[in-house]
Order: sequence, then C-alpha cells, then structure tokens
Amino acid sequence: MKFSTWSWRRMRMNTYEVEFLIDMLKLYSPSGEESAVAEYLRDTLSRSNFDVRIDDAGNVIGTYGSGSPTLLLCGHMDTVPGRLEVRLDGDLLYGRGAVDAKGPLASMIMGSKIPDPDGKIVVACLVDEEGDGKGVKQLIRDNIQADYAIFGEPSGACNITIGYKGSLHVYVECITPTAHSSAPWLSSNAIEKTYEFWNSIKNHSFDCNKVESRFYSVTSCLTTLKGGGTPGLIPSRCEAEIDIRTPPQISPEKIIKTMTELAQDFERRNPDVKIKIRDAGYIPAFEADQRSILVRALRYSIRKVCGRIPILLKKTGTGDMNELGSKLNIPMVTYGPGDSHLDHTPNEHISISEYLTSIKVYREVIPMVFKLHRNVGD
Repeated sequence: MKFSTWSWRRMRMNTYEVEFLIDMLKLYSPSGEESAVAEYLRDTLSRSNFDVRIDDAGNVIGTYGSGSPTLLLCGHMDTVPGRLEVRLDGDLLYGRGAVDAKGPLASMIMGSKIPDPDGKIVVACLVDEEGDGKGVKQLIRDNIQADYAIFGEPSGACNITIGYKGSLHVYVECITPTAHSSAPWLSSNAIEKTYEFWNSIKNHSFDCNKVESRFYSVTSCLTTLKGGGTPGLIPSRCEAEIDIRTPPQISPEKIIKTMTELAQDFERRNPDVKIKIRDAGYIPAFEADQRSILVRALRYSIRKVCGRIPILLKKTGTGDMNELGSKLNIPMVTYGPGDSHLDHTPNEHISISEYLTSIKVYREVIPMVFKLHRNVGD
C-alpha cells in the first residue's frame, strides 16, 4: 500500500485508530464470510479489557464496565460482495465497507475506550446485516438488555439519523385467459395487467401521505416482474415483487387492506383478470424521540466537537435499528462517519478526518449519556 508524505504525517498523529480501520478493510467480509474480521475484533476488544464472546450467529459481543445504565453500541461487520483495493489517497481511505459500515463500527470501538465508565458499555459487532439480518435476530433471541442504543451507520460525523422507514415486501400474482399472440384483442395480457395494477398502487394517495415529506409517505417500487414464456401465446400468468416503504404512522395491515381493496376494484374493471396478493414480510418503521436523553447527549457532544448544531436525519431506507427498535422500548439513534451515497459503490471511501472526529464524539457522548441518566434518576 502506498501513502503520500501528507498521509504518513496524518497517520502518525492517530496511528492506531487509522491502522485499525485499514486492517478491518483488508479483511474481506461479505455476508456469510465474517469469521476473519470477527476474530480480529474479538482480539481487539479483549486487549481493551472488554469481556468478549462470540454468539451462535457469529456476532462479536464485548462488555465493559458495570452497573446501570447500559449503552449498546451496535454495528455490522459484513459488507456487500465485491472486493475493492484498500488505499489511502490524501485524507480519503478507500475500501469495501469503508462507509457501510466498517468505518462507523471502527469509530464505535475506538470511541468506546472510556476509562472507568459510570455504566456498562456493550459493543455488538453483527453479521449478515446485508443479508437476512441473522445477527440482529440473534440479539433479539438472546434478549439483549440495554437502556440506550446507538447503531453504527453513516450519518456524517456531525449529523444524527433519528428515523428509518419500514419495509413491506409484497408478492402479486396475476392470472388471465390466453389466446394466440396474433390476436391480442381476444384476451387480457397478464404482464400488462400486472404492470397496470402496480401503477394503481404507486399512484394511490394513501390517507397518511404528507406530500411535502418522503419520510412520512408510502412509496412503492416494482422490483421483479416474471411472466410469459411462449412467443406464440398471450401471457396468462405473471408474478411481481413490490418493495413498499412505510412511514411510522401507518401499519402494514392497513397497507395490505388498501392493496386488497385496489385489487378488488381492478378485478371489477377487468372481469377476466384475477389478482392475488401475499405479504412476504414486514420490518416496522422507527423514529426516535428527539427529547430523549440519548438524542440530547449526542447533540451536545457533536456541537462540542464539530462546533455546530447537528442535522437530524430521517432516511427512507431500512436498517437494523428498525428490527431492534420494534422489540426494545428504549431510546435509539443511528450515528457514524461517512456519506451513505457511497454505500455499495465501486468508489466507496471515507474521510480519515471525519472518522477521527466521530471517535471524539463517541468519547464525549458515552460519559454524557451516563451522566444525564443519573441526573434524571436523582
């Protein structure tokens, strides 16, 4: 690996923190192949006097300190597939996972080195966030206990993510008669009708929609469309998958009910068409209380380190915070260095200075959370 003179000077100022992240990026860890980076993080946490274990899913769980409250710092070790060269170019460190989400996880681990914390710190390094979420599901099965939680995903070092939309995965099947493709007027076309039905969903004005806000509106994306197969026949069957993103104020049951009503209306207008809808899974939306101790502590810490008031972000994607937030009734936020627009891209990189800033923020916010918690209890 080649570094410029400027880069070496920068690294000598914060050698360990930077080399730690570089080592993590060198350990290629797509979902299902996290064992090498898991062992590295286990050893790193152990050397920092954490009590460390690896659970049944392969998550690395480190505990430091004792008593109440408990602050959970949760990030993921896995990345999407696709190797990238690990290289440092000025202030920018390139590599798969630099932003999503080894950079945020590394800043958590480096920032959690608080001497004699006035509470318990639990660092959870999860597997399979980019896959089926085996890591966070294992935490839920193990009944993880915490009073506050911060999830490590890119928000920018001086911003806080306080909300993620929910995700509803829906299968649609459309059945029609068939006829020879030379006479398309004799029968409805299942592929065409499936697309028409999806458009009716996409263009439906849900009662909860706030036109000025993408976060508080329902959105629909057609992700797969499969039908036909015989060139000489009008397609009589088509399957579609639809990814619906949901705001906090609407339930998945209401959306499915609305889709069912739209399907019934579509069938009335197209008597030779049958529409079947199946709910294939739902992750609830999550929005943090801006008045919570956690948000207040993080806002204070960012203002102290960055010199400005943080922006509170609400994102249209879905993350591990949604899964755990639906199970634990505790304050949660997402925080970490990096630009999320670089997630999964061939140009994925993180600013070293921003990464180091996030470490400073963690070293401020952890004792501040413990202090505010005790002040409320007094």
